[in-house]
Amino acid sequence: MALADEARRVAAEFDFTPDEVRNSVKEFIRQMDEGLQKDGTELSQIPTYVTAVPNGTEKGLYMAVDLGGTNFRVCSIQLHGNSTFSLTQSKVAIPRELMVAKTSKELFSFLAKQIEAFLKEHHSNHYHGHIRRRRTTSLEGGFKDEEIFSLGFTFSFPVRQIGINKGILMRWTKGFDIADAVGQDVCALLQNEIDALHLPVRVAALVNDTVGTLMARSYTSPGKTGTLLGAIFGTGTNGAYVEKLDKVTKLKADNEAVYDQSTGEMIVNTEWGSFDNGLKVLPNTPYDAELDKNTPNPGIQMFEKRVSGMFLGEILRRAVISLVKNPDVPLFKDENSATNDVHSTTTIDATSPLWKEWGLDTSFLSITEADASQGLRVTRQTLDRDYGISAASVEDAEAVKVIARAIGRRAARLSAVPIAAIVLATGKLNNSSASTTSDHPATAGSVPRGSGPSDAGKDDVSEDDVIDIGVDGSLVEFYPGFEEYIREALREVPEIGAAGEKRIRIGIAKDGSGVGAALIALVAGKVAADAEE
Repeated sequence: MALADEARRVAAEFDFTPDEVRNSVKEFIRQMDEGLQKDGTELSQIPTYVTAVPNGTEKGLYMAVDLGGTNFRVCSIQLHGNSTFSLTQSKVAIPRELMVAKTSKELFSFLAKQIEAFLKEHHSNHYHGHIRRRRTTSLEGGFKDEEIFSLGFTFSFPVRQIGINKGILMRWTKGFDIADAVGQDVCALLQNEIDALHLPVRVAALVNDTVGTLMARSYTSPGKTGTLLGAIFGTGTNGAYVEKLDKVTKLKADNEAVYDQSTGEMIVNTEWGSFDNGLKVLPNTPYDAELDKNTPNPGIQMFEKRVSGMFLGEILRRAVISLVKNPDVPLFKDENSATNDVHSTTTIDATSPLWKEWGLDTSFLSITEADASQGLRVTRQTLDRDYGISAASVEDAEAVKVIARAIGRRAARLSAVPIAAIVLATGKLNNSSASTTSDHPATAGSVPRGSGPSDAGKDDVSEDDVIDIGVDGSLVEFYPGFEEYIREALREVPEIGAAGEKRIRIGIAKDGSGVGAALIALVAGKVAADAEE
C-alpha cells in the first residue's frame, strides 16, 4: 500500500463536514435550552450569579485567590480605568498533608495565612493601618468599608453555587480529600479564617475560570461592545456566556438562590465539555472510541475528548500506531528486519513513548502544523529526539503531518460549534447599528467604553456590530491556524455566513483566574453596595 494514500485514508476519518457542523450547531442550541430549564442535562448550563460584565472604565484595587489544585495563588489587581491593569501575585504549593487534612479548618487556615503574608509584603500600609484601626475602634465594624479588599475566589472543584459568594462543595478531586468540607460553603470556610486573622478582606465572589476569562476580556477588549462569550480551548475546553435572565427558568425553582435581577442578565457556565455525550451528532472514529474506553470516565465529556489538548496527542498516537501495526503499510518500517514482531520491524525504539498510552504530547501537533522546513526536517528531528524514531523518512513525516493536521482541524471546526450556537441562540446577529445598539450585555458601569488596545474587528466592521469573544488556552493561542479553521466552519453555518463571521471578533483574554476573578469581585461589591442603598 502507498503510505501517502493510507495516511489520507486515516485523515479522511477525521473530516467534520459542513452538514455535520450545521447539525451540531442545531443540537447544541437544543441542549442549551434544555439545560436552562432543568438540572441533570448533558449541557449543565450552570447559573453563575454574575449579572454584569465590565466595560473597561472600572478602577480600584481588588484581590483574587486561586485554589486550582496543588498550588494556591494570591493576587492583587489594580484596575486603571482605561482597559489596563497591573497585577502583583505570589504562589505557594499546598502541603500534601493539608490536601488530606482531618478538618477543613487546617486547609482554609493555611490559605488565610497566605493572604495575610501577601498583604504584609505587598500592601503593608493598608494591612497595618487596618490592624491599628481594629485595635482603636470600639465597634466591630468601625473601619471604613472602602478599606476592605473585595476578593474573587477561584475554586476549581465541583460546587453547587447558590449565590455570587456562596457555593456548596459537592466533592473533592485532584488528590484532595477532606471529608468535613463536603456539603459546606467554601466561601464561608475561607471567610471564617480570614476573619480570625482580622484581615481587611471580604470574599465577594466564587469564580469559575471560564467566567473569569469572559470578564477579563470584557475589561480589556477595545470599543464599547461588551463581551458575549469567554471560552477556553486548552488542556480542557469550556465556555461561559451572557444570557437573558428570563431564559434561565430553572433559577425560579431554586428557593435558595440569591441574585441581582436589575440587569436582566446572568453569565451562564455551559460546561460544554459534556456536549452530546450520547453521540447524536459528534464524530466518532475508532481512535476516539478506544481513547474513551481507556479514560477514567468513559461516556462522559465526549466533546472535550475530541477538542482539548489533553486528548489530541493520544488520538494521533492511536491513529499512527494503527498504521504502524499494519504490515502492509510502510510507516516507520525497518526494511532490513527479518522478524514479524512489530517492535522489531519498525525504526521505533522499544522504549519509545509512542508505544505507551498518553505518550504523544499534543504540542507535537503544533510542531508538525508549523513545520515548513525542507523535507520536514523539524518534524523528523522531533520524532528522533522525543519519540525514539530513528531515520524517519520524508514520506513518514508527511504521513504523520497529514493525520495530525486532520485531527487539529477537526478540533478547531468542532470548537466553532458552541461559538456559532451561542451567537445564534442569544440573537446577537440580529443586533446591528442599522437596527439597534442598545442590546449589549450589561456592564458594571454606565460609562461608554473607550478605545482600548488595538484589536480591531474584521474588515472594518462597525464597532456597534462587533460580537466580542474572549478566548484562552494553549490550542487557540499556539496551534497554527486554529482560529482560521474555526472561522471556516462559522462561515458554513447559513445563519452566520461570511457577513456574520466578519462581525465575530475573537481575542485572547489572559489571566481569567486573576484579573477576571477581581472583576467579578468588583461587580459583586457593586451589587452589594446598591442593595444596601
